[in-house]
Amino acid sequence: MAERTAAGLLAVMLEPPAAGALSLPAEVREKLAELELELSEGDITQKGYEKKRSKLLAPYIPQIQGVDPSLQIDNRIQASSQAVLPGSKHNKSRATNARDERFRSDLHTEAVQAALAKYKERKMPMPSKRRSVLVQSSVEACTPPDTSSASEDEGSLRRQGRLATSTPYQGHGHPAVEHWFNRVIQGSSTSSSASSTSSHTGGRSITNTTAHAALNANAAATALADLMAHTQLDNHSAPPDVTGLSERSSLHAERPQVASVRGVSRSYNHHTSVMETADGCEWGGGGFHSLIDGVPVNSRVSNKIQQLLNTLKRPKRPPLREFFVDDFEELLDVQQPDPNQPRPEGQQMSPLEGEPLGVVTNWPPSLPAALQRWGTTHPKSPCLTALDNAGKPVYTLTYGKLWTRSQKLAYTLLNKLSTRNEPLLMPGDRVALVFPNNDPVMFMVAFYGCLLAELVPVPIEVPLTKKDAGSQQIGFLLGSCGVTLALTTDACQKGLPKAQTGEVATFKGWPRLLWFVTDGKHVVKPPKDWHPPIREANNDIAYVEYKTSKEGSTMGITVSHSAMLAHCHALTQACGYTEAETITNVLDFKREAGLWHGVLTSVMNRMHVISIPYSLMKVNPLSWIQKVHVYKARVAVVKSRDMHWSLLAQRDQRDISLSSLRMLIVADGANPWSISSCDAFLNVFQARGLRPEVICPCASSSEAMTVAIRRPPETGVPPPGKAVLSMGGLSHSVIRVDTEEKLSVLTVQDVGQVMPGAVVCVVRVEGTPYLCQTDEVGEICVSSASTGLAYYGLPGMTKNIFETIPVTLSGVPISDRPFTRTSLLGFVGPDSLVFIVGKMDGLMVVSGRRHNADDVVATALAVEPMKFVYRGRIAVFSVSVLHDERIVVVAEQRPDASEEDSFQWMSRVLQAIDSIHQVGVYCLALVPANTLPKAPLGGIHISETKQRFLEGALHPCNVLMCPHTCVTNLPKPRQKQPEVGPASMIVGNLVAGKRIAQACGRDLGQLEDNDQFLYIQDVLQWRAQATPDHPLFLVLNAKGTVASTASCLQLHKRAERVAAALMGRLNTGDHVALVYPPGIDLIATFYGCLYAGCVPVTVRPPHPQNLTTTLPTVKMIVEVSKSVCILTTQAIMKLLKSKEAAAAVDIKSWPTVLDTDDLPRKKNPQMYKPPTPEMLAYLDFSVSTTGILAGVKMSHAATSALCRSIKLQCELYPSRQIAICLDPYCGLGFALWCLCSVYSGHQSILVPPLELESNASLWLTAVSQYKVRVTFCSYSVMEMCTKGLGLQTEALRLRNVNLSCVRTCMVVAEERPRISLTQSFSKIFKDLGLSPRAVSTTFGCRVNVAICLQGTAGPDPTTVYVDMRALRHDRVRLVERGSPHSLPLMESGKILPGVKVIIANTETKGPLGDSHLGEIWVSSPHNATGYYTVYGEEALHADHFNTKLSFGDTQTVWARTGYLGFLRRTELTDACGERHDALYVVGSVDETLELRGMRYHPIDIETSVIRSHKSIAECAVFTWTNLLVVVVELEGSEQEALDLVALVTNVVLEEHYLIVGVVVVVDPGVIPINSRGEKQRMHLRDGFLADQLDPIYVAYNM
Repeated sequence: MAERTAAGLLAVMLEPPAAGALSLPAEVREKLAELELELSEGDITQKGYEKKRSKLLAPYIPQIQGVDPSLQIDNRIQASSQAVLPGSKHNKSRATNARDERFRSDLHTEAVQAALAKYKERKMPMPSKRRSVLVQSSVEACTPPDTSSASEDEGSLRRQGRLATSTPYQGHGHPAVEHWFNRVIQGSSTSSSASSTSSHTGGRSITNTTAHAALNANAAATALADLMAHTQLDNHSAPPDVTGLSERSSLHAERPQVASVRGVSRSYNHHTSVMETADGCEWGGGGFHSLIDGVPVNSRVSNKIQQLLNTLKRPKRPPLREFFVDDFEELLDVQQPDPNQPRPEGQQMSPLEGEPLGVVTNWPPSLPAALQRWGTTHPKSPCLTALDNAGKPVYTLTYGKLWTRSQKLAYTLLNKLSTRNEPLLMPGDRVALVFPNNDPVMFMVAFYGCLLAELVPVPIEVPLTKKDAGSQQIGFLLGSCGVTLALTTDACQKGLPKAQTGEVATFKGWPRLLWFVTDGKHVVKPPKDWHPPIREANNDIAYVEYKTSKEGSTMGITVSHSAMLAHCHALTQACGYTEAETITNVLDFKREAGLWHGVLTSVMNRMHVISIPYSLMKVNPLSWIQKVHVYKARVAVVKSRDMHWSLLAQRDQRDISLSSLRMLIVADGANPWSISSCDAFLNVFQARGLRPEVICPCASSSEAMTVAIRRPPETGVPPPGKAVLSMGGLSHSVIRVDTEEKLSVLTVQDVGQVMPGAVVCVVRVEGTPYLCQTDEVGEICVSSASTGLAYYGLPGMTKNIFETIPVTLSGVPISDRPFTRTSLLGFVGPDSLVFIVGKMDGLMVVSGRRHNADDVVATALAVEPMKFVYRGRIAVFSVSVLHDERIVVVAEQRPDASEEDSFQWMSRVLQAIDSIHQVGVYCLALVPANTLPKAPLGGIHISETKQRFLEGALHPCNVLMCPHTCVTNLPKPRQKQPEVGPASMIVGNLVAGKRIAQACGRDLGQLEDNDQFLYIQDVLQWRAQATPDHPLFLVLNAKGTVASTASCLQLHKRAERVAAALMGRLNTGDHVALVYPPGIDLIATFYGCLYAGCVPVTVRPPHPQNLTTTLPTVKMIVEVSKSVCILTTQAIMKLLKSKEAAAAVDIKSWPTVLDTDDLPRKKNPQMYKPPTPEMLAYLDFSVSTTGILAGVKMSHAATSALCRSIKLQCELYPSRQIAICLDPYCGLGFALWCLCSVYSGHQSILVPPLELESNASLWLTAVSQYKVRVTFCSYSVMEMCTKGLGLQTEALRLRNVNLSCVRTCMVVAEERPRISLTQSFSKIFKDLGLSPRAVSTTFGCRVNVAICLQGTAGPDPTTVYVDMRALRHDRVRLVERGSPHSLPLMESGKILPGVKVIIANTETKGPLGDSHLGEIWVSSPHNATGYYTVYGEEALHADHFNTKLSFGDTQTVWARTGYLGFLRRTELTDACGERHDALYVVGSVDETLELRGMRYHPIDIETSVIRSHKSIAECAVFTWTNLLVVVVELEGSEQEALDLVALVTNVVLEEHYLIVGVVVVVDPGVIPINSRGEKQRMHLRDGFLADQLDPIYVAYNM
């Protein structure tokens, strides 16, 4: 809304610049003013300007020595139109510079500058952007200097205490408003710029205001420091703790000692627990090696985060009540009203009546009658002159012409348009008027033509494209009005978007319309005997005016014939219109004041209107003033924007005179910021004959039409008034005249008196419409004959707005006539003058205080006004996040602004709004020039902008979010209860009737023939003899053909050859690394090692295309496992020793590398027999989800027990076939590839997952082809199938792929089951016969690779819904599906035979009840025996493998899985008829985030984030120094990157009550994933801190 943000004072031109304002001679001041102007017009470069200016000021500089240098800088900032900050880049001068300079009221700019002076330079971390996203910027723009804010600034970080609450006047018992006003009312608005600049309440004007403001600011800063010392809430010597964990109770009066913060502060040492492992520290002994070492904390990113921590202010929090009760109502902190807030103290207002409507004897009975009179008696009289874009008159419509042309049109519409021999239109039908803004003549003819035909015109904007902002809503209005015909001009009809048929396209949401062109050749002359019916004005609808609401919906306001006439009558009386006057109109003639003055009232009084189109104003802003001069116009109707624009261009015109004007009607005079435009305009044009008293601001709304207008001087009205109001008071809807020259004030002018014949009152905005007190701001209501009737077709809203009955505080209605709400907020001042301080549309209620969007706009624009933001291209609105409104500021940035400048500007805007309005901005976004949706006549379409913001479609180029300062209603952080001992825990559970959470799989049962072997290698030898040709393995390649097979004997023979090769070279017990691609070689060499008495370690081979990241892992496993030899293929052997490998690792330090491709057929002398089954069989190395490389030791006994357990659970026998699509290197994947087939004798169809990359359907085709009943896969495989084959199920069916054979398909994982993925997989392949019950998951971890596995018997996996909020407190509370905060969890398969599970408290190690979340502990014969560590530091991890409960069953030895979960007894029965216990895995202990005293699981936050925008492909979260960091992968164009910042912050706040500290937007594929498809969040974090992610954008939320 460009026009709202009214123009600024021209003081800069007329007054000396402030830096020299103390005592400069007049001629120097003049020269300085000229310089200013040259710079603002672009006639001189910035450099030239600086040079000349310093030369002029040189002799006078020493005079300012007394002022604090920091304020001197600020003085300079106010004075120079190019407010350059020390350190920011100088911008090249621009021709358009002048445009914003005088936008703002200087008073306001001063306030802003003084406010900023208080902050000095707070160092905020600048967001970092990838090069390609930068519009244009230098290298330095990306990386700010690495400095943390120094200690003395810490004091200023806390929220400033309010300086002084302005006290109302207290003379009498109930002071009337007059007392507060009379000191402020200045004689008239002539008092030149100084009076409105002066922040003093009296009329004395001060020349060196700026210097004063500077000194005041200095004093204020000192006062503030003292005040702060007393209002400090906390005396912690730590930097602000963002999470609000620290307790702050007592008030300390002494000044806080603030720790100096350089590098990482000392307050972070105590956050050990979760954070230690996360920092890349080795989690104990050598078995755990973080793949990337901890990053030194002074890296760039950490420095930025440190800056961020330093700048985060303590959130403003009122003292909180204890809220957490066990029934889990997690209450948000409700803001309690401040007991000291100002309250209204005046009496109840009495309704204000306008003067009576005068009786005029020969007044026409209706508007058509007036037209008939003038058209017949004065046909030559000019009615309307239209101008072209050059300002030349194109056509003058006379009253005679208007009368005859309107008649022709009326006749044509009623008689010549028909469908199926029925007339198309009947009297009373609505007709759309679609006329461009530069064709007032055709519009006027069409409007009066409709009135004569008794049709109802609905004027709307011309739709320019199919996607105009708000166009759909206009369509809705037309549809609800039942419009079928649209009138337009020939030229306009040709320009409308067309469909292929050549007809006008149907716009989205619009009804089908017939388009009728009203140009002369299409209308016919009526016959002599036809006369239009001219009736007296009645209550039928005359026309419908459209209006767009705050939410963007469009309403049609119906105006009756009598109201239209009464309004013309009232305007004629109030403005003193006389017959044949000339009036220039700059406004839109289709609605509001442009229509009322320029189309309706003008015809009533036979006036001559000069209509100035918007397009001409854009080319020549002075055009309206020139036309006033040329036509000697008596009245001009403008908006403050037009006055502002004309100021910028006025130098070119010396010979114009405005002395003919008796009224300059400022249509948006109700806008609080119009006062500065009026004053500035008067300053310049007083010299050109403009009399001060002719400026007449008025207030109006579409519903109530004109509400109040300042009368022209000849009517003998009291002088105009001004009020300087305290912004703080206004935010509580209380009027307090500001006496103490405070920064946050609002200067408003009156909008004159109430309209004749109207009654006005002010009512409370919310709830019952009680009358306000005299010193209270409320909504203005009007009761008169000239207001709108209703919203067309919306009876409910109509009743609310048009039929309000105001009541006194005792509840008595003040009158029996209904009032209309105007949506204007204001009050009635002395002399019955009406003052407006805002509109309902711009009202933002933030934690109980009201703020006006326009005021915030003005503050933002007063910060270095012309450097960044185009005037009028800024939108302020509020969005609701976490049950409160949050302020969002969106502005268009100039194309030449650098990154650093923009960031500087944004941080200063935040500080200014914070200081002046005492409210935090939630989000500040800068978008490229010309990308915000435009309203029809310039300005920004606010509701559309808001819509785009919420949908993530704004595409900003800079974003700054400040949730830490704004969001003050988070629930209280959870306080840990004093520890309850394990014994009382058990007793508590027993008393509550809860059982202790433990469960076990079925018994292992009798041994079968192959179960008596203690060693797996013995089983292979036995099978090679018993069933030599029985096929064990079948490996498929990408084409789906069999690449290799192995029978029992073949495998045995190949193993023997390997053993023979090893026996001479290695000793028994040596460790051997097997580096093979998935296949038979891997299996054969594994058994070869066992035959030779060596310990095999399977290692994933390096990826030839990605050696730099994959080879170091291979090297690390080889070194950590102390392998003395590497067995591999020739190809990989070459790779290990290649030049490329040398770049990644030291290839000279590899142990012996043997290739096993062609080994000689040697019979080995003697098989090795281990002395005891407890001996080490193999080592299993894997990277856990936390990114730690851990090797576990598997004994021979555990290996056999594992195979036997799986065999029982899956009913595996030699006659069975199973398909495996897993990596064979660790965990259950390894066991299924290499061990189970040999043990149970079933045939395994092996599908290497890598092959799916070239043929996604390989695994499913194989399952169908071999009619497999049991199959295993990983999440990555499942994802590949879901994404890759989602649309191909039909094609697969044609290839006869049938999955109905599958009884169970198990996903092998070490994490919470991914329920959404398994469900979409089941859904997609249901068409191929996959049973929805088939898909389930398994669970294993480092201490035991197979704890749960669905198997073939047993009940189906169950899903429960738990309350996510309870889970954060380690409670399990089951809820119904779909209830709020519910989280679905799927059982992780059935507990394996021989496995016992219990849920234990991580801290007390006591057993837990069913309803608690705790660590899953497991006891089973196939537990691993321990971590394989280098230095033998088993003690550190002994408790991972053998730990005992601290209470209850203290004998059993358990292994701790490191995963949190819970057990639930279900209604189902298992194979042995017992009730079935289901185990639910929630997540890894190491990954949980401890925030605000609660436990969060990353996956929950990630799920919310992924849902927040369609372009987020993947997401991972982690914490760093208590800040939550969210990394999102962007699938889409990079311009969407910054849209994500706000959406991610919103969703995490709404759903998890957490504030996101850093949002990192990266390319797809950046988040590292391990072979099981699990996110490696800790690696990601190390990469982030070491600056290795190459992010598209990093946003640091303030």
